[in-house]
Amino acid sequence: MPGCGNGAAMAKLDTASARFVYSLNWMRFRYCIAPLVAAICLFGQATITPRAKPGQPQQEEPVVLPKANIRVDANLVLVPVTVLDPLARMVTGLEAENFQVFEGGIRQKVISFGSEDSPLSIGIVLDTSGSMGAKLEISRQGVAEFFRSANPEDEAFLVEFSDRPELVLPFTHNLGQIQDRILTARSKGNTALLDGVTLAIAAMKKASHPRKALLLLSDGGDNHSRYTATEVKNRVKESDVQIYAMGIYSGGGDINDDPGLLTRLSESTGGRHFEVSLQDLVDVAAKIGIELRNTYLLGYSPTNAARDGKYRSIVVKVNPPRGMPKLSASWRRGYFAPTQ
Repeated sequence: MPGCGNGAAMAKLDTASARFVYSLNWMRFRYCIAPLVAAICLFGQATITPRAKPGQPQQEEPVVLPKANIRVDANLVLVPVTVLDPLARMVTGLEAENFQVFEGGIRQKVISFGSEDSPLSIGIVLDTSGSMGAKLEISRQGVAEFFRSANPEDEAFLVEFSDRPELVLPFTHNLGQIQDRILTARSKGNTALLDGVTLAIAAMKKASHPRKALLLLSDGGDNHSRYTATEVKNRVKESDVQIYAMGIYSGGGDINDDPGLLTRLSESTGGRHFEVSLQDLVDVAAKIGIELRNTYLLGYSPTNAARDGKYRSIVVKVNPPRGMPKLSASWRRGYFAPTQ
């Protein structure tokens, strides 16, 4: 599955962004859009600058879509997409013509395209069960490295889980507070991972920014949750939150290891699952932070205009420029249509 982590490969990652980012031509911000007065932002905020006609100057002020979802006549679905080369390096600088988007098997016309470092609402979901032990200190270092690439307007919260989940720190712009709180975490009890994700999804409802992501750090599967994997997967599917999971597995056939669980939770959101060791955890956390800052946003107006509340599957295909190797992509796999 595109975007699934590989522990052996991750160990070779370098925290320097120059080695993570494989750039054709750095693109900080670029949008092109067909005439569109208003839209529903189902996946995030977009700042759209109409392309000028030949002989006419470009508009100085961009049209900014509001952060909140609104009811209008035209829907704009924004799909965040991450592109990697065969060495798992970020690929930036692609153009709109390098992408194809399909909804329900029908190709859609991409009417907005760009890449920007927009503010994020982030949830740190940390396993504090008895098996974590000394791994908590490495996890704290990983979170600190993840925050190095943060936008000044980012906000984050902290959920810890062992026998039960707890919202230890609600949304704050002071990201250092989260690192300090992790310092006081104690390893004990069982692993209610699914309950932890459920609490984090609920906490994300108070997010200020359209772009939302969870960073989940755990060393094993679930053995103490009230919610089932199917129930939580459905909740994740209904949310607009990307999940980046870091599995710190012990290996050797440990009964608590369950990489498939984190893969299933993350892949449908456009996030990724990384199997990591203590040695590469910090590097991988840095990579995830950079990856979230180098995401393409593809926008289209669905050909299926029915407001039936049904789930719409999305497929994104990447056509690399001539001379480039085959590229892989991660994207949110679908959304629920509005009902009104």
